[in-house]
Amino acid sequence: MIRPFQPADLDAVMSLWLEGNLDAHPFIPCAYWEGNLSAVRGLLPQAEVLVAVQSGQIQGFLGLDGDDIAGIFVARAARSAGVGSALLGEAKRRRSTLRLHVYRKNQRALAFYLREGFRTESTGTDPATGEEELCLAWLPKAP
Repeated sequence: MIRPFQPADLDAVMSLWLEGNLDAHPFIPCAYWEGNLSAVRGLLPQAEVLVAVQSGQIQGFLGLDGDDIAGIFVARAARSAGVGSALLGEAKRRRSTLRLHVYRKNQRALAFYLREGFRTESTGTDPATGEEELCLAWLPKAP
């Protein structure tokens, strides 16, 4: 089930955020993610966040900032089980276009987004990490 974020979800969602970033970005020092934990914790309750719940447990979440996807995070045990696709499908139902940034070295995420119909719009360097990133966009096909 996909539902909106609730304040009681904060600790579980933050655990997924840190775990997901550490797993997906071994090329970025752990201290970077740990150093951003407090700021993200403060911003999350004001953001538009969709949460995937199964058997009473949060399996993943997706954050939106307008038409921009801030990130999709899925619990290790739920990866490759359709949770990310379900979250992204709900975001696609809510928006006419979607955009996001993904590190080029995050090949798993990049492949996922390309399978889901995203296309590269531009490339650049994340000033916070110095890592190359791609700006991807999803635009639904005209009928």
